[in-house]
Amino acid sequence: MSAAPRRRSLALLGATGSVGVSTLALVERFPDRFRVVALAAGRNVELLAAQVRRHEPELVSVADETCAAELRARVPGYAGRILAGQEGPLAVATHPRADIVLSALVGALGLEPTLAAIESGKDVALANKEVLVVAGALVTHAARARGVRILPVDSEHNAIFQALHGHNLVEVRRLILTASGGPFLRHTNADLARVTRADALKHPTWKMGPKITIDSATLMNKGLEVIEAHWLFDVAPERIDVVIHPQSIIHSMVEYIDGSVLSQMAVPDMTIPIAYALAYPDRLPLTHLRTLDLPTAGELTFVAPDRNRFPCLDLAYRALRAGDTMPAVLNAANEVAVERFLAEELGYRDIPAVVAAVMDAHAPVPAADLAALLAADRWARETARRVPPGAAVPMPPDDQETPRTSDGALRAAEAAAHAAKKVAVAP
Repeated sequence: MSAAPRRRSLALLGATGSVGVSTLALVERFPDRFRVVALAAGRNVELLAAQVRRHEPELVSVADETCAAELRARVPGYAGRILAGQEGPLAVATHPRADIVLSALVGALGLEPTLAAIESGKDVALANKEVLVVAGALVTHAARARGVRILPVDSEHNAIFQALHGHNLVEVRRLILTASGGPFLRHTNADLARVTRADALKHPTWKMGPKITIDSATLMNKGLEVIEAHWLFDVAPERIDVVIHPQSIIHSMVEYIDGSVLSQMAVPDMTIPIAYALAYPDRLPLTHLRTLDLPTAGELTFVAPDRNRFPCLDLAYRALRAGDTMPAVLNAANEVAVERFLAEELGYRDIPAVVAAVMDAHAPVPAADLAALLAADRWARETARRVPPGAAVPMPPDDQETPRTSDGALRAAEAAAHAAKKVAVAP
């Protein structure tokens, strides 16, 4: 009779986000398998306080001292440490009693804590794709040097991870990432010109935070996942394909050199990849979830992505092929463009225009260390904030090629780049 699996101690970065909430719900269902030792969150103190009362972690991190004071007031009997500011996520990521760190902070904020977790020898369940987009070479090199595992939580990469199990990478012909297509799959270019913030936040399949929901609508999320897949599985960009699969039943596929294609299928629920990453190599009995019923699901459909209407996908491939600091610039420019769209400063079609303009104005430099990447990140953010709204040229008819940016957008980006030299690398 085999011994019971050892209970794993978990440090969670991004406790109050959608992945964090799903992770803690899983922990509650399997208290014999997991315990929470540290939580990092931002400003959602009300939810965090409830999590602290339920899980009693030894360490908690919040955005600033104001949030820390509010948290102390909400959990007066809490005996653990409460940290505020930048040191908090680093302390959570390197907690001495954590066996595994789940990194689910949104955007580039997760980079330094995730690297710190790896450097301290901890396995990382990675839900933050931007970590590998910005610093894939640094992160994967550090993981190899420390002998730690990076376990993908994104449903697509988790699916590939499962489909690769027991196989050799030299037998892989290509990886096929699936995408739902987002809420605008059947929109024309004219329709896209009228998209509002509220429209873009209505994802047809997944319940996610606002930033990733917008990225899904533009297909930038899939582009970032292409870059993430390159670093996770050491596969060249020309061997990573994207296919639109609106039903979100097949989460990704691996094609092997003999023509066989292995896929991972399940109902769209993030609990499944979270559980596989945290319990790996075991599988947990997720009997509370709805199971996949193929006759009920009906037909499964697949179409090629329309790169004319969704240029963000090609921008991501372009950044990956350029290498060096360009993926960091892509990510930072996109984060700012999405922030500005959510603040209703930009239109929907301005998002790829801003990203393209910033990339056009950047000459990549070697990503030799974290400082170089953070400098490129700062420069790109400052530049993206200066690109004016409406910089995109009018979209062509749907059967014509999409121009990248207008001359005005490029001039604006170049001017912004010149002004931003003092804060980062020069383009």
